[in-house]
Amino acid sequence: MFGLNFFSKANKAADGEVLTARLNARVQPIDRGDYFEDPLDETLKELALGAVTGGGTQLADEPAGIEFVDLEIVAADAGETTLQTIIARLEQLGAPKGSTLIVESTGAEHPFGTHEGMAIFLNGADLPPEVYAECDVNHVIAELDRLMGAGGKFKGYWEGSRETGLYCYGPSFNAMRAAVEPLLSSYPLCRDARVEQIA
Repeated sequence: MFGLNFFSKANKAADGEVLTARLNARVQPIDRGDYFEDPLDETLKELALGAVTGGGTQLADEPAGIEFVDLEIVAADAGETTLQTIIARLEQLGAPKGSTLIVESTGAEHPFGTHEGMAIFLNGADLPPEVYAECDVNHVIAELDRLMGAGGKFKGYWEGSRETGLYCYGPSFNAMRAAVEPLLSSYPLCRDARVEQIA
């Protein structure tokens, strides 16, 4: 296992308490910012509770690709109101089950998350050459969002040596799985795809 961190942590900042929101989400750094980091930062600043000061992505060996993402937060304090405000906002933004808010100075962990995750691993090596030539993964992504509607959303991807992982999140894994079944059973690029629950 290996990882990339885009910040260095300290147990306690000079102007506040360092918190780490560890999100059980497989998203790229840019998507992490769009979906979680920037909206949370705006909320914290509006409420004068602190700011998001950095983030990181923990990479994993194939086939997972991405294990989780971190948001580093410097908060005015680590009181219950602050912690619950952060958790509520991240859950509103779609934080998956299995996420944790960590108070770095004490090591206290506060589990949170409401959404479930679905990974679709497309076979990138064993299908006929004409399938890769004629099919488009962007069509798959667009169809995933269309079929899931309000019940889920494509939020991340990962490209491995033999598979491409497409990561979707929503209130129910089973509902997302049922919604995308017509695509998985009919589109050539989805032949032999693996589907796993990841949150």
